[in-house]
Amino acid sequence: MLDAAALNNPLREGLSEARTVQSCIMVIFGATGDLTQRKLLPALYSLAADQPPLPASFTVVGVARRPWTNEEFRNVAKEGIQNYARQPYDDALWESFSQGIFYEQVEFDDDAGYRRLGETLDRLDHERGTGGNRVYYLATAPNYYSDIVTRMGAAGMVQRTTSGPSWGRLIVEKPFGHDLSSARQLNADLNQVFKEDQIYRIDHYLGKETVQNILVLRFGNGIFEPIWDRRYIDHVQITVAENIGVEGRGGYYETSGALRDMMQNHLLQLLSLTAMEPPTGFHANEVRDEKVKVLHALVPLREEEVAHCVVRGQYGSGWVGSEQVPGYREEKGVAPNSQTETFVAAKLHIDNWRWAGVPFYLRTGKRLPKRVTEVAIQFKKPPFSLFRNTGADELQPNLLSLRIQPNEGIALKFGVKSPGQAMHVRAVNMDFLYGSSFGGEPPEAYERLLLDCMLGDSTLFTRRDETEAAWTLVDSLEDSWRLAPEETKVQSYDPGTWGPHAADQLIERDGRSWRRL
Repeated sequence: MLDAAALNNPLREGLSEARTVQSCIMVIFGATGDLTQRKLLPALYSLAADQPPLPASFTVVGVARRPWTNEEFRNVAKEGIQNYARQPYDDALWESFSQGIFYEQVEFDDDAGYRRLGETLDRLDHERGTGGNRVYYLATAPNYYSDIVTRMGAAGMVQRTTSGPSWGRLIVEKPFGHDLSSARQLNADLNQVFKEDQIYRIDHYLGKETVQNILVLRFGNGIFEPIWDRRYIDHVQITVAENIGVEGRGGYYETSGALRDMMQNHLLQLLSLTAMEPPTGFHANEVRDEKVKVLHALVPLREEEVAHCVVRGQYGSGWVGSEQVPGYREEKGVAPNSQTETFVAAKLHIDNWRWAGVPFYLRTGKRLPKRVTEVAIQFKKPPFSLFRNTGADELQPNLLSLRIQPNEGIALKFGVKSPGQAMHVRAVNMDFLYGSSFGGEPPEAYERLLLDCMLGDSTLFTRRDETEAAWTLVDSLEDSWRLAPEETKVQSYDPGTWGPHAADQLIERDGRSWRRL
């Protein structure tokens, strides 16, 4: 087994086991939505149950347009916690936790509503002893972000400090814009009210234990970092696969597609963590500086290269097991001749000393065979085979796989001799699983990220220049698709398969193949 202690070794300030949160109010805009009920409130409840727990005075104020009372909001919160929280429901804990849950009805374009909300927050500060510390969470549709923040600023609700007697912070859910221009405008709007170090752009993938352990695996273990470069690594595969369709979100997906919805954030985040240089320290900006450098070092694809290095797919209708499922164009809100991609695969290169010549193959899609996220590092074969005449010349290359979901863990594949007198070599895995190694499931991603924000640690959040660098790549690909619609049009694939045949050709042209997951 891999050494669990080594993988869990904290490398930076702020990663110690016991981290104490200052009392504060978390204001959730969009409090009646699924994200709040399924993720945010269950995560906060689990944090309240952990050791050390959240302060007893910790307060949640839900804000939305529905005319709910405090009691109605608490009932919805209780249902979400009972169904989705990592920590088991406990009557005594709920009784204490629920005393700090409140609701305020506000129309997002009503200035009077923000003034009323501000008065409520001031009153709760006094009654519950939260000291004026605020975390504002934007869990609304993205088109409300700028307006909400602007009106908050006009109502005098924002402390423009990150520490001191009282502080204010803002968490923004993805997507951060829909292209480079809108991302820059959104960032400018947010920076009118909040300073950059007060803004926490959240990508829940960065809260997953295995994603964080990419850094520990590389920089906390002497056996990996020396071989983490072009001399020993043949290629890298990053897969983010979903087995569901658009699930009634066809109208939204028509304006997004797999490239904007998944590649711009999740896949490029995983790529930058995998490829980054060692930071000079493990403070937030030192880590994020290195991630941004990777994105800037991505080799731009020329227009004539896009058709060969990027594949777009769209799932059709068919059967998945015993269930008949509709094609994407049959989903509600989707145009009958839609060219929106539900699958995208790409081959990218990083133009720096460490990674020159090493391809990074990325793929993501809906209606694929299973829900799985993985980063796979495939090493080069030995320069010559000692076993070419023993029947073992087809030995598979060494592979390090980082499984991010659903079963978080790390596996190293290498060759061993099978028992017996003949020289038979086969591949085996040395496996590390979080559940078995640490005696339970790791915390949910939102738990870690909400806690980090309350502690003022932005390491696992996305900085402004990082979002804009990612959009620069995505915009260039979409521009090429528009300029060459026939060469880059979406290709149909059957539901329950790994995408269109062209995706296999993308990697097989290089003498490689996609991982069988």
